[in-house]
Amino acid sequence: MDLATRRRRRALLLFFLLPGISIASWVTRTPDIRDQLGVSTGQMGLILFGLSLGSMVGILCSGRFVSRFGTRPVMGAGTGMLVTSLAVISVALLLSSVPLVVVGLFVFGVGIGGGEVAINVDAADVERLTGKTTMPILHGCFSLGTVLGACAGIAATAARLPAYWHLAVITVIAAALFLYAIRAIPAGTGVQAPAQAGPEHPRQKLWKDTQLVLIGAIVLAMALSEGAASDWLPLIMVDGHGVDATAGSLVYTAFAAAMTIGRFGGGYFLDRFGRTLVMRASAIAGAIGLLMVIFSDNAVLAGAAVLFWGVGASLGFPVALSAAGETGPDSTARVSLVATLGYVAFLVGPPGLGFLGDHWGLRTAMIVVLVFVACAIFLAPAVETHHRSAAPAGDDTDRSQTL
Repeated sequence: MDLATRRRRRALLLFFLLPGISIASWVTRTPDIRDQLGVSTGQMGLILFGLSLGSMVGILCSGRFVSRFGTRPVMGAGTGMLVTSLAVISVALLLSSVPLVVVGLFVFGVGIGGGEVAINVDAADVERLTGKTTMPILHGCFSLGTVLGACAGIAATAARLPAYWHLAVITVIAAALFLYAIRAIPAGTGVQAPAQAGPEHPRQKLWKDTQLVLIGAIVLAMALSEGAASDWLPLIMVDGHGVDATAGSLVYTAFAAAMTIGRFGGGYFLDRFGRTLVMRASAIAGAIGLLMVIFSDNAVLAGAAVLFWGVGASLGFPVALSAAGETGPDSTARVSLVATLGYVAFLVGPPGLGFLGDHWGLRTAMIVVLVFVACAIFLAPAVETHHRSAAPAGDDTDRSQTL
């Protein structure tokens, strides 16, 4: 691996770490934020709709922008919006302004939805360049970011530090990481030649690829599982299992730590046992964890169960993205499509769970997530592409254009 590729890989580690820290910083303070704003669980779902709407805007635009401008400017714009949104939310909480929080979350969603798709396209390109299974490690940095953000959130909650001061500090840290990392990302990755963007390879035809659609269904299920925990796990423990806010944040931290361990250790198991077996085992572990959180009335048992949930959710997203890029030509469009489905589930699905939780309770709402994860158990063979060692000769032209 040459120096430029090593620097690029380190920069991607930071680009994955940054949103993890940001999301966890918001999630661990949701009980305090809800109380400070004086809203109900259902109203929190409406507030999170700003995040969902922004995410949809970012997600739907990102693939097209990456194809036209490349990953670097899209990553820069998306992450810049993420940093800006943290500052806006901090000010909104200082003013106890619900509308301004919604605006901040909308900008947050645009940044995450748009930037993260581009980051994953760039990461898939690095994985193809190096020929090594690196996507789980890169996503492991996102999970590590959630652990770091959650630990900071727990400390801030225990110290009764106002959420607006907490998020203001995170804003400064995020800005510094962004300005350092963006310099190592090369221009031109993901840009399609005019012939590729024309009728010869229309994006709509990707939906006719059965394997790609099945991979998309897997990432939809597993990303929903991850997103549900990221948005609602502290409140599930506080409202559904009767623990205090600090304990709820601690349980979320355990979930994030389990995901981090699963992702950093996942490469070994993928190389040894293959994608199908690892994906199926992950989905089974996630289903077991969800079952215990939903149906157990013992708070300690439910808290321990999030370890299964976290390990189960850890590899679905990165493994599916790696597989998507190997299903055929125009890997940029394929990775972008599957990443889009994943971020729709991760960012847009959880607010819908909030509406269900307002009527039937958050624990009951998680049954929807359980059903999706159970389906992923049976869809697991779709991630085995049989192209992991080398690309077919017929794909050399398309891959060289993508690289």
